[in-house]
Formats: sequence, structure tokens, C-alpha cells
Amino acid sequence: MLSTYSRRLSTYLAHPDPLTAATNLIAFIVGANGPFYPLYAMLLIGFHGASTFFTMLSSPFFLAIPALSKRSDLAGRIALPIVGTLNTLWCAKLLGLASGVELFLLPCITIAALSFRPRERLFMLPLTGLPMGLYLWLHHRYGPPLLDFNPEQYAALLSLNVASTGTLTAFLGLVYAKALSSSSSSRMG
Repeated sequence: MLSTYSRRLSTYLAHPDPLTAATNLIAFIVGANGPFYPLYAMLLIGFHGASTFFTMLSSPFFLAIPALSKRSDLAGRIALPIVGTLNTLWCAKLLGLASGVELFLLPCITIAALSFRPRERLFMLPLTGLPMGLYLWLHHRYGPPLLDFNPEQYAALLSLNVASTGTLTAFLGLVYAKALSSSSSSRMG
């Protein structure tokens, strides 16, 4: 049964274009990890962390990106930085700036910068600038967060988000390095 699930997942994430396959993998990993964030928060800040359940509302959108990329590889690669940026802004409104969740805009910028070929700059440049532009426009304009935590809980959430952003950024480096290597190999062969 596990091998059947693994095969189906591999088929769902597979794409002949290495950059699109990288997008699919990243979207799946982010979407599949969404339900774990509230668990991590509960471990760090107690039962009040269960209220962070609402951070995972975007998981289905991330998980749908591989299906979108089967229809259009470009649409899938465009969707990932947009969904990531919108999710980060939602979480910033939900959790507040003190949680450090806006740090996830950095991987959104990285994804947008690395998901496109030089001939696709028409998409890459605006999508790379989108997270930064929205940060500059919305930072300190979210109003009060929908959820409220005490200073110790905010410090714990900040630590969680710093570690998570760093881990995601490292993962992006590994995935895109493999995609670039695959792209180079396919051009040579």
C-alpha cells in the first residue's frame, strides 16, 4: 500500500521540465507541512498554539499546484510564488509581525527568481518583486493580528519561523541545484 501511494505521489509530482518538477516538489512539501505548523506551535507555546490552525488554510492551494502544472508548466511555476506570498501575508495578519512570519517572503523571492529561465524574465521580474513590494506596502499596515500571544509566545513563534525559513531556504537551494543540474544534462544529451 505504501509503495502504491509513493508511486502515485511520484506520478503526481513528476514533470519532464526540471524547473516545473522542482516547483511541484516544493509546492507539495510546503502544502504537506502546513498541518504540522500548529503542532509545532502547540509544542512551543502550549494549547494556545492550536489557534494557529488557520495558517494551514492555504495547504490545498499548494497541493493543487502540481495538477495545475500538468496543464501548463508556466502556470504552475507562476502560481507557487503567488500562493506563497499570499499565504505569508495571510499568516502575518493572523499571527502578527512579532511572530516573524513575514520572513517567509524571502523564500517566495527565491522561488520566483529561480523558477524561470532567462527568456521568461517577463514573469520572473514582477514575481520576484511582488513579495518585496507587498512587504513595503503592507508592513505595519496589517492592523492588529487576528490572534494574540504574550511576549514569550511571540518569541517562541519567532524562533520557529526563523528556523522554518532557514530550513525552507536550504531546501530550495538543494532542489534548484538538482533542477539546474538536470537541465544542463538534458541540454548536453
